Formats: sequence, structure tokens, C-alpha cells
Amino acid sequence: MSYELTIEPLGQTIEIEEGQTILDAALRAGIYLPHACCHGLCATCKVQVVDGEVDHGEASSFALMDFEREEQKCLACCATAQGDITIEAEIEEDPDAENLPVRDFPATVSRIERLTPTIKGVWLKLDAPQGMHFQAGQYVNLVLPDGIGSRAFSIASAPKEGGEIELNIRIVPGGRGTTYVHEQLKAGDRLTVSGPYGRFFVKKSADVPVIFMAGGSGLSSPRSMILDLLAEGFAKPIALIYGQRHLGELYYHDEFLALAERHPNFQYVPALSHEPEGSGWQGFRGFVHEAAKEYFANDFRGHKAYLCGPPLMIDSCITTLMQGRLFERDIYTEKFISAADAQQVRSPLFKAI
Repeated sequence: MSYELTIEPLGQTIEIEEGQTILDAALRAGIYLPHACCHGLCATCKVQVVDGEVDHGEASSFALMDFEREEQKCLACCATAQGDITIEAEIEEDPDAENLPVRDFPATVSRIERLTPTIKGVWLKLDAPQGMHFQAGQYVNLVLPDGIGSRAFSIASAPKEGGEIELNIRIVPGGRGTTYVHEQLKAGDRLTVSGPYGRFFVKKSADVPVIFMAGGSGLSSPRSMILDLLAEGFAKPIALIYGQRHLGELYYHDEFLALAERHPNFQYVPALSHEPEGSGWQGFRGFVHEAAKEYFANDFRGHKAYLCGPPLMIDSCITTLMQGRLFERDIYTEKFISAADAQQVRSPLFKAI
């Protein structure tokens, strides 16, 4: 059974299946609704129900309070339609967004490589003849077997390679999904990928120099974005500040060194925070935000910055960028809330410690 979902102020009506969330229906129709965690915890996807009834699903009582439910608000990532409905959402137009519809792609694991002691590269060959059209910086949901469900991973490959996408997956201690990928997944296995998701992409229309700051497996999106920019002949300066703890964890290091040699407008600054003295490492010793501060002499004016990595790294980088006179409107981040995080519902009024 299906119903009609009307989205205001667009005035657009789409089909929504029984049991399908409002967010999923909109994304599959190529309509972007603001969202973040997709677990009913952050309230980013809160919308107003103008007409009709919804089931609120697993929306957190902190993200959607009782009085808001009485006011006919809901979280699009959890709410399902009980009949024809009309919602009103805050939809901002972005000149750089392609608004690509989300699709499901059956795929075969074509190869798996160990990139670092804790990160594996997983390549997925999609059955679709045209592959997946995505914007560099977006992510996919990888559906895993044995009741594990789906997990979100950024695409590390360039859009022009859409027939085979690369994911860089770090093992999370105790995480069912990443443990399965690291210990059981093998070449030849069949999986389903849905996507593309996300609004994390380069604001090319701004035509200004860009800074990428990444740590750990957060390198995935910046790598895709950098490869895309260089392939398109982007002429403005591009800088990648990338941090790991030790040299053995610094993956795609040689690739970025080679790219910097071939492209005068691309600068690569690797930083190691815990590399032993006497190891022969000649690069920067310290954290990503410290390396960026030194490289740019604490002046980031005229840039746009894109941040990917652990929350503490992102927070430190934002502070450094703003101290270096970069406005918050020019700083972009991609944050995921993991399945493990979803088990811990916290009040948004308190900072997690």
C-alpha cells in the first residue's frame, strides 16, 4: 500500500510506501530534506505535519519532545505515514547540489586491501551498467548480512569511477558491522549499496582556494573530492592536511606525494602525532590543526575548509580556523552517528563527556 506525500514549500507530491520513512521517500525522489544522524537523535530532520497522521517510530523523546508531537511535528528519519500527508520543511537551495535520487545497487566485492593495521579498503563493483552517479564527498549505506543492517561509509573513489566504488573502513572495537567487514567479508561476496547520501561536497561555484583537514579513515571524502577537483582542472590552490598517529597508519601517502608533484596547485601536508623520535620521519610532528596553523601562518582568510575525522579533531580544527579568521559559514564538516551511538540517547542540553 502507498500514500501521497506532499512537501511544502515545494508543492511537490511524491509516493510514500507503507512503513517507509518520510526521509527515505524524499531522498529516493531526489528531494533533499535536512538530516544528520538518521537514528532519531539529533532533531536535524524535524518537520511540521500540516495535514494527515504519522507514526513517530523510534524518535527520541529528547529530540522530539511531547509538546512538539502535540504540535504535529515529527522527525522525518523515523516518521512513517498513516495515510496521505502534507509536511512543511525548511529546504535551502544550494547551487552546487545535484539533488541525486537515492537508489539501491546490488554489488560484488571485487577486492579488499589492508590499508593500515585498522583500515581496510573495500572495492564494490556495481551491477548497474552506468554505475552510481554521485558528488565527490557523498556517502553510501552498505547493507550487511546476518541481521547487522546498514552502515554508512564515505566514498573514497572519484565520481568518474562510479561503476566501482571504494570504501575505507576502520574497525571499531565491538562494532558488529566493521568487525564483519574486517574478519568475514571477502572478494566475491554479494552486497547491496544504497546511495548517494549527504550534502558534503565542494562548493565549486565559490571559486576560492580549498583546505581539506582529515584524520584517520576521514580521508575518504577528501580523497574523492581532491581527485575530482584535479581531474576537472580546478585552478585554485588545494591543500590537504592529513593526520595519523604513526607512519604505518598514513595510507595513500605516496599517492598524494605524487599528486603534489604533478599538480602545482595541490599541497600535501601529512602530520603524525605519536611517531617515535629517531624514526626518520621528516614531516610535521603534531596534530592536524597544529599543522594547518603552522602551514598557513594562522591566516585562513579567503578559503573554504572541509573537515573529516574524529569529533575531537573536527572541534580543534574549527577552533583553529576561526582563530585564523575564517568564518563559520566557510567551514564544512561531515559527521556520522554510529549504530553504537544510537544506543545511547542523551539530552541535547548536555555535552557528552
